[in-house]
Amino acid sequence: MTTANHRIITLKLDDDSLPARSSEIEIERHRAISDLLDENSFRLAAPEAAEGPYRLLLTLMKDHLLIAATCAKSGHEEEITLPLSGLKRHIGDYVIVCDNFYKTARAGEFHRLEAIDAGRRSIHNEAAELLLETLENKVILDKSTARRLFTLLYVLHMRGTPTII
Repeated sequence: MTTANHRIITLKLDDDSLPARSSEIEIERHRAISDLLDENSFRLAAPEAAEGPYRLLLTLMKDHLLIAATCAKSGHEEEITLPLSGLKRHIGDYVIVCDNFYKTARAGEFHRLEAIDAGRRSIHNEAAELLLETLENKVILDKSTARRLFTLLYVLHMRGTPTII
């Protein structure tokens, strides 16, 4: 069992029928997926026969995130349901802070961006920690991967999937 297998090699968001919301959201989506595929640590907690690498499909439902993970080697498929009840506040706060950030940047008030971005990073870190805790017995991942998954949860939310807040 090599750690090179403990990674995501493809990731798709189940949002094909949804229109793009804004250029900012699309940039967030593109950056999160690119960064995640470039560097990540992800492994199903069980079964051992599905050590990876993995292909993921993320689908946002009304009250949960569905992570469909397929082991590229063995073909093993597993669906992981992540309840969003604990993340609703973080998502709502993150939406507000990101909206503030983009409005401030468009207004050219660059002196305010650093403070807003510090708040955004703080919410992002808290949400990543919560993701790690919630997925603890299902998936083993690092904080950086959890941060990028939270970004993708935010993107799915903003692209018009059912409101979860």
